[in-house]
Amino acid sequence: MKEYFLKSKRIGFSCWEHGDDQLAIELWGEPEVARFICARGIFTTLEIRERLNREISNHKVYGIQYFPIFELDSGQLIGCCGLRPYKEEKNIFEIGFHLKKKYRKQGLAFEAANAIIEYAFTVLNAQELKAGHHPQNIASKKLLEKLGFYYESDEYYAPTGLEHPTYYLKK
Repeated sequence: MKEYFLKSKRIGFSCWEHGDDQLAIELWGEPEVARFICARGIFTTLEIRERLNREISNHKVYGIQYFPIFELDSGQLIGCCGLRPYKEEKNIFEIGFHLKKKYRKQGLAFEAANAIIEYAFTVLNAQELKAGHHPQNIASKKLLEKLGFYYESDEYYAPTGLEHPTYYLKK
């Protein structure tokens, strides 16, 4: 079982580590997860390992990543939720979350995002958070608005080849 550096009511936040290949495949190998973050709608095993290595590297270099999140009761992987560097010089981070289909529509994305927002503003002293979503992902749009993010513009996102709505939340 993973150790948690952050907990909410139902969720434990851990860190991706070398050897987490199966967990990464379980998450990013799920077509319902990949379809909004990959132009082909599915990742190869190599691409998943590259994503995992990027998250591990982000943690090593910046102390942040899209952290794997687990159900506290069962220890099962829910998905990931966390931060990426966006504009370091301005202390702005990009927030993101990917949940397995089984865990959607239960308020877990809202709970996880709230915990990461609090972590970003209090522990990391972030000044602002950026978020984006696939233009067809209406659930993410509604969630970002519920979290208090405001729409600013559309921004090209190379992995999907599309313009993604982009939002911000100030401290």
